[in-house]
Amino acid sequence: MESNMFEEYEQCLTRFESMIKTNKVYFFDALEFEAIVQHYIDSGKISLAKKALSLGLEQHPNVMCLSLLKVELLIFEDQLERADDLLQSLEILEPSNEEIYIHKASLYSKKENHEAAIGMYMKVLELTDDPGEILSFIGMEYMFVENYSKAKVFFIKCLNEDVTDYSALYNLIYCYDHLSQHDEAIEYLNNFLENNPYSEVAWQQLGKQYYTIKAYEKALAAYDFATISDDSFVGAYLEKGKVLERLKRYNEAIENYQLTLVLDDPTAFALLRIGHCYEILGAPKMALQFYKKTLKEDPVLEKGWLALANFHYRQNELEEALNTINKALNVEAENIEYWKVYAKIQKKLDNFNQVEEAYKELIELGLCDLEIWIDRSDNLIKIDAQNQALVNLKQAAIFHIDEPELLFRIAGLLICQLEMKEGIKYLKRAYKINPDYDFILEDLFPSILLKPSVLAVIDEMKNSR
Repeated sequence: MESNMFEEYEQCLTRFESMIKTNKVYFFDALEFEAIVQHYIDSGKISLAKKALSLGLEQHPNVMCLSLLKVELLIFEDQLERADDLLQSLEILEPSNEEIYIHKASLYSKKENHEAAIGMYMKVLELTDDPGEILSFIGMEYMFVENYSKAKVFFIKCLNEDVTDYSALYNLIYCYDHLSQHDEAIEYLNNFLENNPYSEVAWQQLGKQYYTIKAYEKALAAYDFATISDDSFVGAYLEKGKVLERLKRYNEAIENYQLTLVLDDPTAFALLRIGHCYEILGAPKMALQFYKKTLKEDPVLEKGWLALANFHYRQNELEEALNTINKALNVEAENIEYWKVYAKIQKKLDNFNQVEEAYKELIELGLCDLEIWIDRSDNLIKIDAQNQALVNLKQAAIFHIDEPELLFRIAGLLICQLEMKEGIKYLKRAYKINPDYDFILEDLFPSILLKPSVLAVIDEMKNSR
């Protein structure tokens, strides 16, 4: 029977597309038009859906299912007022038609009136014999307004109606995560699994909860049950690999990641993790092979480029590391992490002018970390650009007020430039905040410690504490 229905459905589509090509007019009943329009909507072929709907309404102008599809397309195209007007007229014709209220709720949601959408879905619950999907819709509306506690209630009700609604299960666990209710999520999933012991998705979600609270052995057991329930469940093998890495069982982690490559198309994530495991196991050739495979699979993956560049850096293959990070910057020139690695490599190569280029770029990209400002100033001092270093440090002090690491450096630079009065002011301020950082003076500005006036201030500040 199902085979016959599928064949009829295919024949309808073939006849319709033939009609479009030949400009002939064929007759289809309303249900056939509904199936054709819905097929094109689901396929993302909106222009064909609109054409089919237009022809359908010409042949069947007063059929509710086609009018509702018109509402759906109007909402999709943000023609919300037209959709609202049509729904009002349809409601007068069939005030007990639940589909009308589902579309009205969708319309309210699109207008970001989520409270009204929830009210409309509540009305649908009074009319429908199949509440599962509606309960899930209500849960989603509560998620839109970030009321995760109420959303959770409706996803649980949805799962009570249909234990196979994995979308509702994922959303429910998202709510638990957002509320940081990991123990409650574990309790729910364990109860769920008592009645549905072969739900591989529930086992996987339970494993993720145990992983979050660092109960790695329990997480591993949950993933084992997930793969027993479905031995082709790629997601469970990936998660299991992550747990095995945490447990430092790298060979077993590799086995699980390798399984995913057999069961499905290779993923850059699995290839990257295999490379990481081989590197930890002291197998650099295998690590390199898989890092390169990662980038072949996904040439724009940030973690892939960083892994390969850092691998060469750790192997002291600095030219290879630099070549890799330059390629990464060609892919994404404004990536902060790439510029950090570029700076690190150039620093190791003693290319301090290039290091300055990297720090300047990082600051222009909006990175205001204290470490970056300090590293940049120290690098500028190395290339004898004291004025630039001072400007850099004073800029940094705007973002990081009263940081002794900055104040000691500013004091040292000012005194070196014979701006004694201002330098002493910064020096005293630095000592008042935290004298433990005065090693900076000896490390970066040893010459100023030969000045009696500076030594007198240092003694004064130390004795005053």
